Amino acid sequence: MASNDETLVDNIERVWRSIESLCDELTEAAWKTPTDCPGWSVQDQVSHLAGSEASILGRPRPDHTPKDTSFVRNDIGRTNEILVDWRRPSPGAAVLKEFREVTGQRLELLRAMVPADFGQATDTPIGPGTMRDFLAIRLFDAWVHEQDIRRALGRPGHLEGPVAQHSRDRMLMAMPFVVGKKAQAVAGATVVFRITGPAGRTVAVGVEGQRAKEIEPPPEPSVVLAMDLETFTCLGCGRWDPAKVLEAGKVDVTGDQELGEKIISQMNFMI
Repeated sequence: MASNDETLVDNIERVWRSIESLCDELTEAAWKTPTDCPGWSVQDQVSHLAGSEASILGRPRPDHTPKDTSFVRNDIGRTNEILVDWRRPSPGAAVLKEFREVTGQRLELLRAMVPADFGQATDTPIGPGTMRDFLAIRLFDAWVHEQDIRRALGRPGHLEGPVAQHSRDRMLMAMPFVVGKKAQAVAGATVVFRITGPAGRTVAVGVEGQRAKEIEPPPEPSVVLAMDLETFTCLGCGRWDPAKVLEAGKVDVTGDQELGEKIISQMNFMI
């Protein structure tokens, strides 16, 4: 296993074990706590992760039709909801037990992979890629859902370190799409995203013609958007209402206020 691939697997184990520790002694009432991921409780978050990894292991998907899919936005969401709703009658502890089991089996397989396995072509949620790409998305997905659980339980954490940095970088990769396609910033506009805190990083996006791309931070950008990683995550993943985020002053907008607010309103790239 190449060193970068080994690091990727280490980080997958790190986030899975963090979730396991976070949920280890929850009461049944705590398991049912709603999260700001639409329609899902704390238990549903772990059901999603357990069900996804079980499917990757080749376990048969349940023949099940969810009763309520009013909050589901796309085909991936409908597939996920089958796995989640099927597990809702189970106690939270049973879902955590399954999560431990399937992630343990997955880690055994991941640790046995060689570089050629990581480079193998496969489908990912965002299109064709490699197994390495697929696992990088799985890592990000697990961290986002861990953060959903932490906010719901009022137990903040894991907002720094290698997994948080990996997730931050994946979200920053989507900002040219947000600026150019969603917010439709005009040619010549430059936007600086400044993530503050222990996992801080600054990235600039410029619009050239009809294309937005990452650029070196300019001396006088059109607008600077500064926020902590939690706010960046909740805007990018559609967890928080942008209007309420602005009202609460969770984003410091410097420069073109109109452009900044428009970008903030369009930051959800998970739709």
